[in-house]
Amino acid sequence: MKTALIIDDDATFRRETYRLLLGAGWRALEAEEGEQGVAMAMQHQPDLIICDLLVSRFNGFQLCRTIRAQRQRIRQPMIVLTSSSGYPTDRLNALEVGADRYLVKPLKQETLLQLLEGDTLYETDTVPKAGQPAPPPSTAPVTPMNRDPFVRFWGVRGSIPVPGPSTVLMGGNTSCVELRADGEIVILDAGSGIRNLGLSLAREFQDRPIDVRILITHTHWDHIQGFPFFIPAYNPNNKVQILGYEGARKGLLSTLSSQMESPYFPVSMRQMPSNIEVKELREFEFSIGQLRVQAIFVNHPGLCLGYRIYTSAGSVAYLPDHESYQRMRSHAGVASTVDQAELMKHTSAKDQKLVEFLRGVDVLIIDSQYNDEEYKTRAGWGHGCVDDVVALALMARARQLFLFHHDPDHDDAEVLRMLAWARELVSMQGESLVVDAACEGHKVTLKAGQPAF
Repeated sequence: MKTALIIDDDATFRRETYRLLLGAGWRALEAEEGEQGVAMAMQHQPDLIICDLLVSRFNGFQLCRTIRAQRQRIRQPMIVLTSSSGYPTDRLNALEVGADRYLVKPLKQETLLQLLEGDTLYETDTVPKAGQPAPPPSTAPVTPMNRDPFVRFWGVRGSIPVPGPSTVLMGGNTSCVELRADGEIVILDAGSGIRNLGLSLAREFQDRPIDVRILITHTHWDHIQGFPFFIPAYNPNNKVQILGYEGARKGLLSTLSSQMESPYFPVSMRQMPSNIEVKELREFEFSIGQLRVQAIFVNHPGLCLGYRIYTSAGSVAYLPDHESYQRMRSHAGVASTVDQAELMKHTSAKDQKLVEFLRGVDVLIIDSQYNDEEYKTRAGWGHGCVDDVVALALMARARQLFLFHHDPDHDDAEVLRMLAWARELVSMQGESLVVDAACEGHKVTLKAGQPAF
């Protein structure tokens, strides 16, 4: 007899679902809050979990992450998250963190019966969801060429990883973004998020060799700290090329190697397979296979780059650390000997250069760490204000904007408030720019056939 676990603080919903399960020949268990539900799931290992997204003491997102993380210890159940609101972003996030289905209440009896029959329980997307093992390989080889071009977020946080219940929606890993297009796998930065990306690639490719390029924007620790845990780099059958620009005091190879030397890490870079190539770039335009890449210096302490990658399905710009030149100068103040008019002219020109660099970009991923009030006490720290980011995206006529590099002190609620404000700014201008907050696991499919700018 199959077992189902119902986790919901609505007693009426639990009772009706319980009766339906019994009538269909299932054993049914109930929990009225999330913490109790997780404990029961660990104990009874049900075949199906039906959990309300906003259940108390452990919401549905947290439950998915927790259960999927235990895949080595317990049999993995089907997870169905339910919601009374039905926001499209909630559905997307639910599937990304490991739910098999997302259903909007009130649920029809026919829908639940179909779920119990098992024919419609799984999503058809073959991309592994966060925390789940990859599906069995098909007879056709799985290569980047078989996929529609896409961007996926693996780390969206700035400064330091911040795991925990308050960051479960957006994620707590530091900067790492995956781009698949035109037969290439490009990884943007190697923050702590690259660990999960590496595990995912290993599951996907299994015994087939992996060929990846890692573009480093700069070598602050939150952008390179995950590389020692990037599993594909330890397989000599794979090819890992790391591209970036020389640091202010040390070369790229020296900086990457130093974080792996004793006593900081047990395996040095010299002990890794010879399949790793570190290449310091000199030009601001180069190619990765069929992809054209442009780079630009951005405003951040030390030497920091932003990248724009042109694919056959559109372009993606990645600027994880940047502060508006003009905003920084106007808030930080300048010495009396400096000609204010000339300074403003200079900084305006620097900002305008970035606008031209981003002109017409399809997907813009950019540092949006502070709200306007926070920025007043953080001018000169090298990070963006959400108001400036929206203005930049509108001036550049970007098509989609992702707020990125979330402050480690910002919980999910604060990031969502900043997102709401960014969308309001767009609306006040009467514009159609699509704005979202980057969150771990979120996948953005690039529209094939759309010209690259």
